[in-house]
Amino acid sequence: MLIFPYAKINLGLQVLRKRPDGYHDIRSVLFPIPLHDALEAVVDDSVPRGEVRFARTGIPVPGDPASDLCLKAVEQVRKLRELPGLRMHLHKAIPTGAGLGGGSSDGAHTLLLLNDLLNIQIPRAQLHPMAAELGSDCPFFLEHAPQLAEGRGEVLSPAEPNLSGHWLVLVNPGIHVPTAEVYGNLQLRSEDADLRELLTAPITSWQGTVVNDMEEYVFAKHPAIGAIKEELLAKGASYAAMSGSGSSVFGVFSKKPVGLRFAKEYGMWVFPALNRR
Repeated sequence: MLIFPYAKINLGLQVLRKRPDGYHDIRSVLFPIPLHDALEAVVDDSVPRGEVRFARTGIPVPGDPASDLCLKAVEQVRKLRELPGLRMHLHKAIPTGAGLGGGSSDGAHTLLLLNDLLNIQIPRAQLHPMAAELGSDCPFFLEHAPQLAEGRGEVLSPAEPNLSGHWLVLVNPGIHVPTAEVYGNLQLRSEDADLRELLTAPITSWQGTVVNDMEEYVFAKHPAIGAIKEELLAKGASYAAMSGSGSSVFGVFSKKPVGLRFAKEYGMWVFPALNRR
């Protein structure tokens, strides 16, 4: 069985306060985009029961494959039922450490994949806390539609930013920005703007109001990332922002842009803005 874990961008990212548990309360609208990995799982009788043989291809992922969120999701499922012998293959196309949620999406989609493949019938109400245990933004990838994320990112409610008819340009410069470093150097906001309300305004009014609070630190540390945002705006984007803690930057255009050029080592994708995956 094959599934396609998709990426996300953040429409605004407000970091509100640090919590007693060490996390931060945030508010952000997470928006699905048609950039995806491919994840396949099959039951293989030649593999001993309970064993999972996992392979990764595509974009290299740093770290030990044993720590991959796909395998951590397998262990979540193992708590509920005995597993047959499985083979899993993850092909990475979403850049890692890029603010696009690729690893979180892989973990959440592993839960969905095994639920269907093994006919476990885990209800959605149970999948959500399982995903939240994997990571703060993992529950979003169970929803397949824009969501307002609050708490540490796991408290979700539907959001409907209207990007109908618009195009997204996503640029990734390949700069790794550690999320913990960004959180550790943030100036927390002093005002609490209603992000959902801000996103009901015309897209042309978003710039300067729908803000990613992480940009100030990241752009100062890595000016090349801020330069991408400025270039997208200069080329006609109605709105541009960094996604998550970076380093990916996206622009929203009213029509399909042509003639965009960035450094050859940068990744760039152009696709229509769709509210569902």
